Amino acid sequence: MGVVVAPALIPDIEKVYDCYFEAFKQEPMAALMLDVLFPGGITDEFRKEHTKATLDWWHKSTTQYTWKVVDVEKNEIIGMILADGFVAQRSEEERKYSGLPWLQGRERERAEAVVRPLWEMREKLFGGRPYIYVHAIAIKPEHQGLKAGMALMLWGVDLADRADLPVYIEASPSTWTMYERVGFERINEKLVHKKEVLGVDEDIEVPLMVRMPSAANEMTFDEWRGRDYPPFEG
Repeated sequence: MGVVVAPALIPDIEKVYDCYFEAFKQEPMAALMLDVLFPGGITDEFRKEHTKATLDWWHKSTTQYTWKVVDVEKNEIIGMILADGFVAQRSEEERKYSGLPWLQGRERERAEAVVRPLWEMREKLFGGRPYIYVHAIAIKPEHQGLKAGMALMLWGVDLADRADLPVYIEASPSTWTMYERVGFERINEKLVHKKEVLGVDEDIEVPLMVRMPSAANEMTFDEWRGRDYPPFEG
């Protein structure tokens, strides 16, 4: 199967999110996040509203990009990646927490207890420095294990290398070792979701993964954090 990565277009919105929701339902941590973020379930009515909201967001966002993975033999979208490309330094105002405006009451409180610590960790690790933040990588379940996911990651790694930027992703306990294969390191900072919030039997630690660009010349993430920006000159 030959695959190609290309920018997602407006007519692709439903198809790329078919990949997102189908893949996330199959992975335990991702399924928990779906329940937290979309507690009403992934219904047909929800999908219609989600598509409208996504289209609106695409018209407004200046940093977030969506790419599709296409099976070239079938001309079929089989995966997607959603990422922010922060290619310039950002002010505190530009980085402020946006919240979860589509939720209310206890559902919002629960989701905020999961999502806000993720944002706080990104602020702690990167602040206003340029980097690439990967929100999600999703391959349709029937295409997983057929190199589509690896092709997508390698494409992203090449993009980050050409931009001389670190890549950061909050992996899941079942997938983090996959990122190690393409040069990501699991950093020492700890972030744990409490079992009471997620409604599970045990706390879940989130594997925080960073890949430094080739221009870093084997500089570790901790070394990079301790240097003034720009980090790869001289």
